[in-house]
Amino acid sequence: QAQLVESGGGLVQAGGSLRLSCVASGRIFRSSMGWFRQTPGKEREFVAAITWNGGITDYADSVKGRFTISRDNAKSTVYLQMNSLKPEDTAVYYCAASSRVLWGGRNSAAYDYWGQGTQVTVSS
Repeated sequence: QAQLVESGGGLVQAGGSLRLSCVASGRIFRSSMGWFRQTPGKEREFVAAITWNGGITDYADSVKGRFTISRDNAKSTVYLQMNSLKPEDTAVYYCAASSRVLWGGRNSAAYDYWGQGTQVTVSS
């Protein structure tokens, strides 16, 4: 059964860095992948996305220049390198895969597989 498992979250001071990982099992890895985040009481927010071959990436304006999405297909893993973290980056981060369409992009409805989420907390 297809599955996404995130790791790498934690507590970090403002200005610090974290790298999130998402390991995919099953055929879903030949999909565009995305990272989203959510805080209590708010809708899930797009963070970054990457095509299955890594040729195209997209970022939310709020993280552009600070976060980098990448993937290692040999390891079936997608990464989100987060630098210069800010308190407003605090959220639960979710990995997602869009197996039904070529490019999921910023639309959460295009993603049909989701991980369980990993908490990122940035202290000021």
